Amino acid sequence: MRRLAKSSPNKLSADSQRLVSLAQGMAQAASRLEERIWEHSLDTLLHKTLKSAHQNMIDAALEHLFKTDLDAYDVLMEAVEAGSESCILEHDGIHYHALLIAAPVLAWTRFSIASGNINDEMLGVLGAHLHGHLLAEGTQLAMMPTLFAIDQLPRNHVETFTLTQRMAQAAVKGTPVRAPSNAPETAPFLADTRFLLAVVVAPAGAPLFRWQATLHPNDRAQALEAWRAQATPNVTSLLPGCGIELLLPEAYFVACREADKQIRPASIRAAVHFLTNTLGIEANGLRAIIGSFSEDPVGGRVDEYRIGFTLRQNPEVIYGVVWPLYGQEDEDQSAITTFESLTTPEILDTELRTPLEEIIALLRACGITHIKRHNEHFPMEFCDDCGAPLYPDAEAELVHAEMPEDAPAGTGHFH
Repeated sequence: MRRLAKSSPNKLSADSQRLVSLAQGMAQAASRLEERIWEHSLDTLLHKTLKSAHQNMIDAALEHLFKTDLDAYDVLMEAVEAGSESCILEHDGIHYHALLIAAPVLAWTRFSIASGNINDEMLGVLGAHLHGHLLAEGTQLAMMPTLFAIDQLPRNHVETFTLTQRMAQAAVKGTPVRAPSNAPETAPFLADTRFLLAVVVAPAGAPLFRWQATLHPNDRAQALEAWRAQATPNVTSLLPGCGIELLLPEAYFVACREADKQIRPASIRAAVHFLTNTLGIEANGLRAIIGSFSEDPVGGRVDEYRIGFTLRQNPEVIYGVVWPLYGQEDEDQSAITTFESLTTPEILDTELRTPLEEIIALLRACGITHIKRHNEHFPMEFCDDCGAPLYPDAEAELVHAEMPEDAPAGTGHFH
């Protein structure tokens, strides 16, 4: 996704400059043969950099390209993701290739969403479902005995590389993977994502997934249907009190991005359900206020929308939801948006809606009829005390979301 990396020194190191040059060469290649030559050199340098744990060199190169050459930035980002989520290894004279996969679980609740250790019996059942419905014949699998929250996942490419290497060795040797210790606590959300992590290995050149073995890409949809049908009851037992939806297990970074996108509508539906049940009101007793937020408000790009909820007859924001934008979605905001598309977005084809139109359609489908959208762009401001995002009220002031004082006790504090 096109997001600026953390700040790094202006002067690039020799290795960072080399990463930049190789990515630019690959982006400018005029043939597949030339592209593969650049790719081999780039992958070799990335492997050395990841193995040496030089995340700062990768970040510096990405930041430089983000500012100067977006095509090469995309090339480098794709290469570093591939280099950290996959590897080649040898065991007993056989060469294998390995891929770190994530199986996302969308979860929503009025209570808390669990995470943590998975017992051996359940881990075996989930592994059997992966083998039975998604993985190709002859593959080996190592699963992490943990249900991860997003803030418990590897924090950067070096950590992802290290985890992939460790789990790949466990897969080819048939040994169990140890759960991470001292996992950080998770913030409570009404809707959030949980992840199962595994590494799948196969002899070099052999397929990893069933749809590769059959050479029918459409078999992915059948695999997802079977995974949902068979694994949902098991995953439900790991997440008591939650509604859940399983997404397709696939390559780690792709799966994480898809989960980030798919949890957004669930967050809005969960927020409306929580507020109406907690406060004992109908959905039309709520008002939604939408603001566009940007790290560079003057530049015009939208990084996320924030939706503040109030009671219809009360100006205080009582709850808020963040709708981040990913990939090319920030560029969609320059498209012409008509009055009809904002007032009746439900008549549009779902795939043709802008993120703003999708938000409005979701709010209406939830029963909220009073929706206000501010035209100005707000800075990405957060509460100085607790770090929670600030939301726009009806007067375009950024405020902290606070439940009413007379709300029933025991509802907890949700973000």
